Amino acid sequence: MKNENTLFMTQAAMIAAIYVALTYVFAPFSFGEVQIRIAEALTILPAFTPAAVPGLFIGCFIGNILGGAILPDIIFGSLATLLGAFFTYRLRDKSRFIAPLPPIIANTIVVPFVLRFGYGVLLPIPLMMLTVGIGEIVSCGVFGMVLYLALWKYKGLVFQNKDRQQD
Repeated sequence: MKNENTLFMTQAAMIAAIYVALTYVFAPFSFGEVQIRIAEALTILPAFTPAAVPGLFIGCFIGNILGGAILPDIIFGSLATLLGAFFTYRLRDKSRFIAPLPPIIANTIVVPFVLRFGYGVLLPIPLMMLTVGIGEIVSCGVFGMVLYLALWKYKGLVFQNKDRQQD
């Protein structure tokens, strides 16, 4: 039991740290109306381990703070990532191709409202949904699936937990 908790906390912390690092390194295009947040590729990880759910939330929260985001963005952007990660985890046993959909949908809906009402961006919300959605498709759908396929063959070695030991 203690080893499982240690493994969970270690995985969550590592995922959070990697998310923060990627957000910080790629900050010039991780924020704004047109954004491709490379760190969002990590939102595929709940398909492998439940530790990714809090790890992604904490990573996004810290990444938004370090990136200079305003409070509504820190809160609601992080909650959108949490929502996407949670539903990716819930869909983990379904087709691998639907795994990136929850974070794409959550961020496509939430982030444009943060941009409009938090940052005062005057572009139409549907247009921002399109631009944010395209960025999410690139980061979660393309980069996330590349990560998914790379990790799939090593899932038993990298992410050892009860949920995945049955596969």
